[in-house]
Amino acid sequence: MIPSKNSILSTDLKVERQPTKTYKLDIKNNIVNGFSDNLESMQQAIYKILNTERYKNIMYSWNYGIELLDLFGEPIDYVLSELERRITEALIQDDRIVSVEEFEHRTDRRTVFLTFTVHTIFGDVQSERAVSV
Repeated sequence: MIPSKNSILSTDLKVERQPTKTYKLDIKNNIVNGFSDNLESMQQAIYKILNTERYKNIMYSWNYGIELLDLFGEPIDYVLSELERRITEALIQDDRIVSVEEFEHRTDRRTVFLTFTVHTIFGDVQSERAVSV
């Protein structure tokens, strides 16, 4: 029997944003203590994304994390251009992040230091990442 009307397709769906409340990482003391929400949870999410190597942990989706391992040993000019792209690509996978801008870099002998601004739905977050090459 062929149905005459599919009620699922004609129903209006409402998408709700999930709350951002999550456990709070105390990175300096290496403990989980309490909960964080909104901008504080975004700072933590940015930290976790930029410190998780993509494709290396089976507990994370392949859309989570950043690819950095293949940058070791590459020329610094190449690393600089790739880092901006890879940081942006990794962070915008999170639907709470609007954009990543204002990249500034400095290099020392074998390390690249990047600072940048992450624009989120909760406000702006100043972030940084150092990569040894």
